[in-house]
Amino acid sequence: MPVTTSLFDLTGRTILITGASRGIGFAMARACAEHGARVVLNGRDPKTLAEKVDALAADGHDAEGEAFDVTDEPAAIAALDRIVNRHGGLYGLIANAGVQHRVPVLEFPTEDFRRVVETNLTACFVLGREAAKRMIATGAGGSIINTVSMLGPMARPTVPAYIAAKEGLRALTRAMAVELGGRGVRVNAVAPGYVATEMNTALLDNKEFNAWVVGRTPMGRWAKPEELGGAAVYLMSPAGAFVSGHVLNVDGAMSVAV
Repeated sequence: MPVTTSLFDLTGRTILITGASRGIGFAMARACAEHGARVVLNGRDPKTLAEKVDALAADGHDAEGEAFDVTDEPAAIAALDRIVNRHGGLYGLIANAGVQHRVPVLEFPTEDFRRVVETNLTACFVLGREAAKRMIATGAGGSIINTVSMLGPMARPTVPAYIAAKEGLRALTRAMAVELGGRGVRVNAVAPGYVATEMNTALLDNKEFNAWVVGRTPMGRWAKPEELGGAAVYLMSPAGAFVSGHVLNVDGAMSVAV
C-alpha cells in the first residue's frame, strides 16, 4: 500500500503559536506550516517576529505575526479576535510562550514566582479559554496544545516556580480536555526534555550540566528544536483526532529512566 500523508494534512487550518520568535515555538510553527497550515506567530518583539514570519514566507509558507505579551489579557483577546476576523475562525492554539528564573527556593522572590506562574500557567489558561470559545462558536472545533516539561513529575533545584507552573499546566490540560471534549475541542500537551535552544545557552555552555544532561538522557544528547515539530503536527492533525488529555513526552526517554 502507498504511504499516505493525508492524516497529517493541516491545509486550511489557522494555528496560533505563542512564543514563536525562536526555539521550540518557531520549530513547531515551521512544522505546521510545512504541513499546510496558516501559522500565526506570536512574540513580544515585533522586529524579531517579523524576521521569523519573513523566513517562513520566503519558503512559500502561509505565515503572519501577532506581537503581544501573553500575560496582557486584553491584548491576547484582541489578537484572537483579529485572527478570527481575518480568517473566519481559529482551528489551533499552541500555548508555548514561557519564561524561566533560576534562584534557590529560600531566596526566590515572590514577585518572580508570580511572574513565572503568570506567563507559564495563567496566560495559557486565558488563551486556551478564549481560543476554545472561538473554536466552538464556528462549529468546527479545534485543537489546543500546551507546552509543559518533563520537570514537574521530576524536580531539580533552583526552578520552583517553573516546576509549579508546568505541573499546573499538565493538570489544566487534563481539566480542559474533560470539559471541552464534547464541544469538539481537543486539549493535549507536549513535554520536552532538555532542548538546545537559545534559552538554554548558559546550560549548554556549562560543561558539568551538559555532561549531566547527556548522561541522564538514555538517547545520550539534547533534543534539537525541530524534533518537537512532529509532535505538534501529530496532535494538531487528523492523525490525533481521538487523542485528548494526553501529555506527549519528547525527552529521549529521560522521564522514564532510573
